[in-house]
Amino acid sequence: MTPPRDTKQWISIFLDAQASELAAAQNTLLAYGRDLLDFYAYLKKSKQDFSSCAQNNIESYLERCAASGLAQSTRARRLSSIKQFFRFSYDEGWRSDNPALKIGGPKKTASLPKTLSHAQVNALLKAAEKSGPEPARTNCMLQVLYATGLRVSELVSLPRSAAEGDPKLLYIKGKGGKERIVPLSTPARSALNAWRDRLEEIDAERAQKGVARSKYLFPSTGKSGHLSRIRFHGIIKDLAIQAGISPSMVSPHTLRHAFATHLLEGGADLRSIQALLGHADIGTTEIYTHILEERLRTLVTDHHPLSNAGKHS
Repeated sequence: MTPPRDTKQWISIFLDAQASELAAAQNTLLAYGRDLLDFYAYLKKSKQDFSSCAQNNIESYLERCAASGLAQSTRARRLSSIKQFFRFSYDEGWRSDNPALKIGGPKKTASLPKTLSHAQVNALLKAAEKSGPEPARTNCMLQVLYATGLRVSELVSLPRSAAEGDPKLLYIKGKGGKERIVPLSTPARSALNAWRDRLEEIDAERAQKGVARSKYLFPSTGKSGHLSRIRFHGIIKDLAIQAGISPSMVSPHTLRHAFATHLLEGGADLRSIQALLGHADIGTTEIYTHILEERLRTLVTDHHPLSNAGKHS
């Protein structure tokens, strides 16, 4: 098959295929696009393009990424984007070879995700009760996030219908369009109802100005129609400061980790946690057993009398 005429067509056709055939998430598609545009800019400086580049060009690009100080995870993701792109190009007949086929990625170092203690989560929740111009919204989002372990993209895009009728469960459409059910705690339900009541007041005020009722639970005037991930990330950082916690320790994702870690500490089994988090692979969920092991190891090191024998002597 004749390859596309220009760079943008190569990338756009590839992204369309990822979206339609593999149901890739919007954030994944955006990352692919950014990675491939950066790679193409590098090729262009070497007077190469997608149709002519070879394995050594890809390897040189990856070396440049490493030399520029990019994180290992970022370099691994860029290589993954390139490998999938050239696999697709080969399958489509745009190229007679796959120049990325034999390239191995950087070895991934094991690192445990950041999480929060029960006391830190409680401090955040307490701060959320009286935070910002819409404390009912902030409190609702924090309570729901900690009660369910939702991904931040799932939280901010929750439909309004999710809050109807004092629900005990939320139906979530996650990565790849996969659906799951997560239960709501009593505090989360109370916060959800309080925000729903406040939202009705906001709707009435907006209706007088001719603004239509939003379909989202956390509406915004932005392009997406709902509160953005970036805005919520900023809200979380502000709450951390108010709660006396370093902002570097807190993000929407650390609350997701806290949800899973605290469940495991309470005796929940990995399969249940996997289902609640929406992990496709149990191996992804097993990281939380390592967090618990590390906490127990630290507990023994810091508090066991024999561990402190050397200090006392």
